[in-house]
Amino acid sequence: MSHRNIHILGIAGTFMGSLALLAREMGYRVSGRDHAIYPPMSDQLAAAGIDVETDMDAPLPENAEIIVGNVMRRDMPVIDQLLNGFYRFRSGPQWLGEEVLSNRFVLAVSGTHGKTTTTSMVAHILEAVGMAPGFLIGGVPGGFGVSARLGETPFFVIEADEYDTAFFDKRSKFLHYRPRGLVINNLEFDHADIFPDLAAIERQFSHLLRLVPGKGKVIVPLNEPAIERVLEAGVWSPVERLSEGGEAQADWWLAEGEVFCEGQRLGPLPEEIKGAHNRHNALAALALARFAGVPAAEALQSLAGFGGVARRLEFKGEVAGVRVIDDFAHHPTAIEATLAAVREQMPADARLVAVLDPRSNSMRSGVHAARLADSLQMADRVYLHAPAELGFDPRSTLAALAERLVVLDGIDDLLARVSAEARSGDWVVSMSNGGFGGFPARLVERLGEVAA
Repeated sequence: MSHRNIHILGIAGTFMGSLALLAREMGYRVSGRDHAIYPPMSDQLAAAGIDVETDMDAPLPENAEIIVGNVMRRDMPVIDQLLNGFYRFRSGPQWLGEEVLSNRFVLAVSGTHGKTTTTSMVAHILEAVGMAPGFLIGGVPGGFGVSARLGETPFFVIEADEYDTAFFDKRSKFLHYRPRGLVINNLEFDHADIFPDLAAIERQFSHLLRLVPGKGKVIVPLNEPAIERVLEAGVWSPVERLSEGGEAQADWWLAEGEVFCEGQRLGPLPEEIKGAHNRHNALAALALARFAGVPAAEALQSLAGFGGVARRLEFKGEVAGVRVIDDFAHHPTAIEATLAAVREQMPADARLVAVLDPRSNSMRSGVHAARLADSLQMADRVYLHAPAELGFDPRSTLAALAERLVVLDGIDDLLARVSAEARSGDWVVSMSNGGFGGFPARLVERLGEVAA
């Protein structure tokens, strides 16, 4: 059997699709299958000439190693086919760790929120100073046009996700990456389908710290209780701390938009970086880039051209005075941060309209329901997509929003209602961590039809 052929189960996900791109670049013959495939991954795979089939139960290729994505469950017929046959198989993260990362200088960004943006910022800084890094990112960063590439130097920047590895490996994916430089951006309860509580997530982060070498670096925010508990359980590397106030005990901090590193003023953060959460992401990216060898002041300068990330506060269009923005937010903390970042850019008299698709397993199960109304308080109008399988009653849960709330169960109904009620000056923010039926782009199109 040629191990230069790989077949990826669950190839359409951001991680597995990115892995396919890396394998293709390494000279592997890559094929794969998934239940459904949509942009941006479908475009990237097509551009790389990678065949994707949607028949999940088709016979597995005999001459390929099978790479198993974490979307695959034990009860799927294709998995029974895999286990009954004599196939060679590995999980995606294990394959990546062994075939790509084992001889690279790995810079990893972990935490509940901000991973994609921070990872993209680090890749951007390293690229801008000529370090040509490899990367794998859970989104498509502006300026690169792809979510993964091998790069031309030992440096590899990776979004390090705490989600589990595969149906047969319940460790977090990031335990396969062996980072030298590690950011832990923040730590909250999420992924209720995988973890029973925050302590279970903290345990995975403790395992991760055991893999960072003594010559490595761990970068964390100041005074975050969950992260402090993880550090107390054991850390064997130097720790650098970030703060958004001018605390003396931090290594990096922000004060009135200016960046300070070890007491030295470096200059202002670029104006393109909007929202408190993105300023925090930028600080973490600067610290990780410095560990990789980029002088702090140079790292700050090169952040100026950062083009953002697809689906992170992404401007989709403006029609008849209505601006449409697409964002990946799917946790109360992220929803609140996204709305605050948009509010910061808006005229005082403009309406902030939030359209929310509660699609993540945690959100649908209702574990975040109690915090949802508070996270949406900044919006003047809230449209909630409530599919039949929602694990909570949105009308009672979000009763605090009163007449600002509209609950609809179909995406087409949502589209019709939002486009009919939008008025000039509105900023509409669509928030979902799924395809959401192409809602933001369809809204721009529908507003155009209404205006015409």
